[in-house]
Amino acid sequence: MLAFVAVLLAAVAGLSTGSAHAAPPVEISEQSEQILQSMLAADGGSPDAELISRQFLGTPYGANTLVGSATVPEQLVVDLKQVDCFTYADYVEALKRADSRDEFIRSLVDVRYRNGDVTFENRKHFFTDWAASAPAVATDITATVSENALQSMKNLNAKDSGGVYLPGLPVVPRSVAYIPSAAVDAAVVGRLRTGDYLGAYAEDGGLDVTHVGIFVDTPDGPVFRNASSSSADGKVVDSALDDYLQTVPGIVVLRPVV
Repeated sequence: MLAFVAVLLAAVAGLSTGSAHAAPPVEISEQSEQILQSMLAADGGSPDAELISRQFLGTPYGANTLVGSATVPEQLVVDLKQVDCFTYADYVEALKRADSRDEFIRSLVDVRYRNGDVTFENRKHFFTDWAASAPAVATDITATVSENALQSMKNLNAKDSGGVYLPGLPVVPRSVAYIPSAAVDAAVVGRLRTGDYLGAYAEDGGLDVTHVGIFVDTPDGPVFRNASSSSADGKVVDSALDDYLQTVPGIVVLRPVV
């Protein structure tokens, strides 16, 4: 949870003064450009989530790579040298939708921001924003994959301890469905598809999830492919799903629309 909260707090750095839909220049290093071209060549324009997400295995975990807050203008950052759990999901989803560098950049804007508006207030800071914002990046299928799914009323951005996670952003009431980890049995796993996004349900009322990753059904069993901040990993890894479920209260399941 601390790593995910750090990602949110890192966003606390302004509302862009540019006009809506006027994307700022892309902030991307030469090394990230090379990685991007290599990934685009390797996937050949295929929307294969397993292939694309696999290319990131071993990529170092890196927090605080995005730039923008209530006081610092938003920048469109592409940093493929290091990822946190949410930027990892951003990049995988954008790559699925792209055959070229320009398409990747356009897709990243659509995935990361509401209405293609590259501003801090329109960044999709919360996992369930992917399903709640139109056009949706993904569909929340949590309640359909398990009859044991529960609903929790959240006030996203409002800390249970007081204050907000992201100054300058409103508190957003939202009902969040989740499946308790103990209820994620073989039948539930059997309804998941490779490429589904899984969020670790947050007990704090101001967060929907504390971590995000990708479900992959491998020959050795289902895994949670994720950018892990743990000292034992510190990179994108495959974690056995059963083992990971023992460490979280439940999961939220989003199925990408592409």
